[in-house]
Amino acid sequence: MKTLTWNTFIGISLILQLISCKQHPEDVVNAYYKKGEFNGSVLIVKNGRIVCDTALGFRTIEKGLRSNKNTSFYIASLSKPFTAAAIMILEQKGLLKLDDKASQFIKLPEYANSITIRQLLHHTSGIRDYENLFSKKGLTNKEVIDWLFSLKNLDFVPDSKFRYSNSGYIILSQIIEKVSGKSYRTIINEQIITPLKMKNTYVYERSTIIQNKALGYNQQKKPDDYSILTTGDGGIYSTPGDLYKFDQALRNYTLISKENTALMYTPAKLSGGQISNYGFAWFIENEKGEKTAMHTGGLNGFKALFWRDLEHNSCIIALTNQGDAFPLGNFLNDIKKTIQ
Repeated sequence: MKTLTWNTFIGISLILQLISCKQHPEDVVNAYYKKGEFNGSVLIVKNGRIVCDTALGFRTIEKGLRSNKNTSFYIASLSKPFTAAAIMILEQKGLLKLDDKASQFIKLPEYANSITIRQLLHHTSGIRDYENLFSKKGLTNKEVIDWLFSLKNLDFVPDSKFRYSNSGYIILSQIIEKVSGKSYRTIINEQIITPLKMKNTYVYERSTIIQNKALGYNQQKKPDDYSILTTGDGGIYSTPGDLYKFDQALRNYTLISKENTALMYTPAKLSGGQISNYGFAWFIENEKGEKTAMHTGGLNGFKALFWRDLEHNSCIIALTNQGDAFPLGNFLNDIKKTIQ
């Protein structure tokens, strides 16, 4: 058996150090920024400790206005967890049940009269997605509901499949308004935004003024701003710092009971026995035997990422206003390597 020389020993030691050495999350974020693949704001938490909290680039490119940690970005479908939370808060107040039919509260096409609130939350209702209407500027909830009335049937038998449907979350928004007697915006403000002191989070309406708002751009840095007015499926502007407050409130049962929180992270069981990977407004995965919850969002020039390790109080929140340039999946995988 050969004896290792000192130089060989040093070489092996250096290799082992390099293998074991992880990049710092902020270095990864900066690398994406320098490549032109990220323009926005990021907050990363590892085991309950913030390890990256930064804003990079511009909120308004034409005017040279830089983003900061309080710049509000459109979060698109990251609004769905707010809708689900509001539904569960109303359930806790005894104003609805998850297995109530949606048609008990609002008028729906006859073909949809039997779908339940639970199925809408799980995307298993069969309600068709209005994705072909996304390009209509100023699109409202009423126009989406009118479009549903123009159809003849559901996309599939309820609970037989999982199929993502923005229309279903618009119906949930309408139920929230009917049950509470208040606008969706008012309920989200009263029940979530104000109690959690989310000072840079807004449910957007035509009259909404956001002083420190990011405008949307495409990969070529040409304007591609948010332009529809639906709620429930989207419609919210926020910051990583505010979303972290929401994350902590969900972990601490501040808004939602422990029982409902467990339901929120339980994927739907389909009628054929398969399990989907979606709870109530969260994609649920088991990574290395530990549960994670994630949602993303994207529309026009915006993309949003919210990944949450439910076991270790870790999360990754990234909001960008140059969405086409942002390789979200690659970014998530690279950041996870630095905190796991």
